[in-house]
Amino acid sequence: MTSQRLYPTLLILVGATSLTMAYIAQYGFDLEPCILCLYQRVPFAIAIGLGIIGLWKPEWLAPVFVLAALAFATNAGIAVYHVGVEQHWWISSCSAVSMERLSGADLLASLQTKQPKACDEVEWKLLGVSIATWNVVFSSVLAVASAYVLKTRTWEKPLPGGL
Repeated sequence: MTSQRLYPTLLILVGATSLTMAYIAQYGFDLEPCILCLYQRVPFAIAIGLGIIGLWKPEWLAPVFVLAALAFATNAGIAVYHVGVEQHWWISSCSAVSMERLSGADLLASLQTKQPKACDEVEWKLLGVSIATWNVVFSSVLAVASAYVLKTRTWEKPLPGGL
């Protein structure tokens, strides 16, 4: 497999594997994601799309990897923000709401609707570290790897017929 096929295929595999793991955690293990968790899934979906574009149009691999590096770096930034919310370094609008700030009417209205999961509640940890923290590391490595591929790879000429 040439690098014209390998690197976009790796983008697709990274995105698909990451999303699969997120959905298994959500539906298989009943871990409810907060809104920041959901935002952190978007760059992995973008990676899948970029990988497909890279397979379809190999001449676009350089811009594909620029966008992939930006998507993963953005995801690392979202994850850093999420870790800060989890650790109570700063307050987010998606954090748990204090009951003392609610009026009686607000409290009554909130009882009638399902409240979204607060972003400052860590449901599960791997080796004592939250998944958002792991995502900082993972997305940062992917951003650097995408930039490295972009900088060091000289893309071969496309084969006739797009093969």
